[in-house]
Amino acid sequence: MKLGDFEFAHPWWLAGLAVLPLLAWFLGGRGPVPAVRFSSLAPLRAVAGKRRAAWGGMSRLLALLAVGAFLVGLARPRLGKAHDIIESSGVDIVLVLDVSPSMRAEDFTLGGQRVNRLDAVKDVTRRFIEGRPNDRIGIVAFARAPFVVSAITLNHDWLLKNLERIAIGMLGDGTSIGGAIASASNRLKDNPSKSKVVILLTDGAETVTTIKPSIAAEAAKAVGIRIHTIAAGTDQPASIGSGIPFLRPMTRGSDLDEASLREIAEIGNGKFFRATDSDSLNKVFEEIDRLEKTEVKLKKFTEWRELFPWFAAAGALLLAMQLIHSATAGRSLP
Repeated sequence: MKLGDFEFAHPWWLAGLAVLPLLAWFLGGRGPVPAVRFSSLAPLRAVAGKRRAAWGGMSRLLALLAVGAFLVGLARPRLGKAHDIIESSGVDIVLVLDVSPSMRAEDFTLGGQRVNRLDAVKDVTRRFIEGRPNDRIGIVAFARAPFVVSAITLNHDWLLKNLERIAIGMLGDGTSIGGAIASASNRLKDNPSKSKVVILLTDGAETVTTIKPSIAAEAAKAVGIRIHTIAAGTDQPASIGSGIPFLRPMTRGSDLDEASLREIAEIGNGKFFRATDSDSLNKVFEEIDRLEKTEVKLKKFTEWRELFPWFAAAGALLLAMQLIHSATAGRSLP
C-alpha cells in the first residue's frame, strides 16, 4: 500500500487493527471469577471505594495501544525518496570561449542594455547549460593560451559558478584557436560517450599559433569529436571598453577569420554559425541544442527509510507502562 512517498511494505498486518475494538469490548465486559461469594453486596458498599474494572481501564488501554503499535510496525511503514542515476549521458560537450580583449566590444544587448560580447556569451551559455541537465559539460577559456575553467561534469551548479569566473583579459592578449581546440580535445578524447562535441566561439583570428587550427581539428576528428564554430560580433567597427573606469572606450573594426572557422567546422563534421547580435547568438545555441540530441539512459531507484523501529519502540514503551500501571495504581485484588 503506497501513499505518495509513504508506504506499508506488509500492509496485511494492518487488518489486525480492526480486531482491537472488538477485543477492547470483550475485555471490558468480563472479569475473573470472584474469590468470595456474597448473597448481598449492600453491607460492603458503605466501606468500599470506587470500583475498578477487573482489568483496569488504563491498563487495558495501554495494552491495546501497545498491540496496535506493534501491528503497525509489523506492516513496515517507510518513507521513500526517488533517485535517478544517469548510466550514460546524452552528449559530452566542451564550450571553448574566447576571453581576449576584443571581447569587450559592446555590440550586443541584454534586457535592452548594451553589453560586451563576453557578457552576452555568458548569458546564452548559462541558459544552454541549464537546458541540458543530462549532459556532461566542460568549459575552456582561451586568449593567448587556453585554460580549463571546468572539467567535464554533470554538476551544473558547479559549472555555472565557474562560468561566472571567466573575465576578459584573464589570459592576456592574443588568440590561440588551435591551442584551445587541442585543450578541449584532450578533455574529451578518452571519454566513453557516444557523442563528443566542441563548441568554439571567438570574435577574432589566430594570432598565437602553438598548433594550427586545421591540424587541431583533424586530430579532434580522429578521436570522434565533432566541432561547431561560432563567429561572434559585427563586421562594423564597435566600441571597445578599456576595463578601466573613466577611460574612454575606443572604436575598433573586426578581425574575424571567417574562412578559417568554416574550415574548422567542416573538418570537424560540424557547422559554422555567425552571430552578429544577441538574437542571432540565441538562435545559434538553440540550433546547436537541437542538433546535439542523443538517448539518455536513466536508472531509477527509491531509497527507503524504515519506520519500524519507531513503532516497535513505542509499542515496547506502552507495554512497559501497562505493566508498571498494573503493578501499582492499576493493581486489583483477585
